[in-house]
Amino acid sequence: MKLKYTKFRIVNLINVSRIVSIHYYEWGKNFNFDGESHDFWELVYVDSGEVDITADSKPLHLKQGDIIFHRPNEFHSIKTTSGSIANVFVISFVSNSEAMDFFNEYRMSVPSKLRKHITTLIDECEQTFFLMDTFDSKLIIKENSPIAGPQMVKNALEQLLIMLLRSEQTSSKPHIFPTKESMNNHLVSEMLTIIDEHLYSRITVEELCNALGYSRAYLSKIFKESTDYTVVNYIMKKKIKEAKKLIREDNYNFTQISEMLAFDNPHYFSRAFKRIANMSPSEYKNSVKNP
Repeated sequence: MKLKYTKFRIVNLINVSRIVSIHYYEWGKNFNFDGESHDFWELVYVDSGEVDITADSKPLHLKQGDIIFHRPNEFHSIKTTSGSIANVFVISFVSNSEAMDFFNEYRMSVPSKLRKHITTLIDECEQTFFLMDTFDSKLIIKENSPIAGPQMVKNALEQLLIMLLRSEQTSSKPHIFPTKESMNNHLVSEMLTIIDEHLYSRITVEELCNALGYSRAYLSKIFKESTDYTVVNYIMKKKIKEAKKLIREDNYNFTQISEMLAFDNPHYFSRAFKRIANMSPSEYKNSVKNP
């Protein structure tokens, strides 16, 4: 018996698209950095000692094991606490994921069970890059770094972020993330991506449900609420839009376009085209030739 397999599509809650800088600082008792702001995220982890930080003029005190995030364009400064030396790990990165809103004004003492993720991240960074102990912002990969080192740094950072989110979810704090609304937005976005990727093949609502692991009723509901289209109508609308492009390019006849876009037959293609475009394929072709 031939088994039918379903390819489950992974929805990425957090995606780090760029690593900007990685630092491991060993600061003396009198270190003081006046501050800066930049258009990307920054994670600061105190590996030992104590530091005083400002975040948009708000003073904060961090000790060993504490972590803080600076959101994009937040002005921040740092100095060693009087009489203390400090080792501080800093990694800055780009992420446009909605889930990163959770880390706005985020500060905590990292639970001991999660510190292994910090250690893994630092280890991967040390194996792959020359960690900077100055404010030089250019990353340099080590000549003999392990294969796929930058990818492993990205993966370790994303894993740490997710584990911090999970830690918050299982705590008694009222701030639970992700919200239902944000997850629905992610699901609809994934549906739109899958549809775009399958314009030249058959794609059904059932296949979308299998790929995302949700029921037809639920996906149909959130898709209609987000786009004002049913899934079936949206798929057809996108196929006809692609058909118009192919007609304008004038490299294929209508029968070929029908086959390319996985219509059952040219007659069905023609009827669908006229229903959505309010003209037949021939009329549309004449209209673009004779504007």
